[in-house]
Formats: sequence, C-alpha cells, structure tokens
Amino acid sequence: MLKKDAFRKKTLASRAARSETAPSALGAAVARQPSPLAQRYGQWQQQLETRWQALPPRDRLALSVLIAFLLLFSVGYGGYTIHSEANKSKTAYNTAVADYFWLRSQAGNIDVNASNNSQAGGKEDAAQGVNDALRQAGVQEAQVAAVGTGVQMSFSNDSQTVVARILGQLQQQGWQFSRLNVQQDPTSKQLQVQATLAR
Repeated sequence: MLKKDAFRKKTLASRAARSETAPSALGAAVARQPSPLAQRYGQWQQQLETRWQALPPRDRLALSVLIAFLLLFSVGYGGYTIHSEANKSKTAYNTAVADYFWLRSQAGNIDVNASNNSQAGGKEDAAQGVNDALRQAGVQEAQVAAVGTGVQMSFSNDSQTVVARILGQLQQQGWQFSRLNVQQDPTSKQLQVQATLAR
C-alpha cells in the first residue's frame, strides 16, 4: 500500500515538472495572432475606456442620461412608426373588403338579360344622365352603370362641398338614393362615394 502511494506521488510530480518546463507544442500551434480588425477594435475600446475614466463623475452621469434618452427615443419612435403603418394598412384592407362585399351584394340587382332594346336604351340614358351630371360637377373618373331600374355610381373627390353639391343636384333631377355610402380614405383623404339611385 505504501509502495503504491509513493509510486503515485512520484508519477504526479514528474508530470507536473514536465508540464512546467516543456512548453506544449499543441498550444504553440493553436496560438494565433489577432486580426488587424480585432487589434483596432481593442485599441479603440481601450481609448474609449481611458477617456471615460478621465471624465469627472458629473460628466459621466450626464453622458449616461443622454445615451439612455437617445435609446429610449429611438426605440419609442420606431415602435410608434411601425404601429401607425400597421393601422393604415389594416384600415385600407378593411375598406377594400367592405367595397368588395358591397359590390357582391349588388350583383343580384344587375339585369343581365334586358327584356328589349327600349328598356336597355332607357337604362343607358339614365346612366348617361348621371354621368353627365358628375362631369359637369368636375368629376372625371366616375363609374356609372345601369342596374335594374336604377343606376349605380362610384366616384372619389377630396372636397366635401363638391360631393354635397353633386348629391343635391341629383336629388333635384328626381333621383332618390336607395343606398348611399360615403367614406374617407385615411391615406389620400379623399371621399369615396358609392350610391344606388332610383326614380
């Protein structure tokens, strides 16, 4: 038992002596020189740390508060901008979906098979009359179509006064609104008018 302990101590001592005196070839091979970029970064970090330590405590506190404020402002403004754009996109999508379902609900009112040419001519005249009224009011890109016994129209304008004047003129001509939908586009601020007229 004593011989084994003595042999073990002797072996451990010889290993420790070899590791202290002889440098490891593997460690020498693995050791690399740092890249120039890493050296520059290390130097810049040391200079920054030196300058920071050279500042008075009052200046360090003021600089820390300023950096924290700038970080909070940039994060807060970025979050607000993303939230605002998401709301605009959602509103535009909801408007498009509402328009789609409104047009789809009116599909049953469209008379595809006209009974005779006289009825078709009367519908075209009614649609043309509404279209002429819109053009006289300054609306150039209006969509007007004869539907059943009435007329459907859709147009956009950025003036509430113009829209009100157009609707008043159509009522004076004897048109009645069986359906009227006026919405404002949040991006372009234009009023989008969709209406079904009948006499």
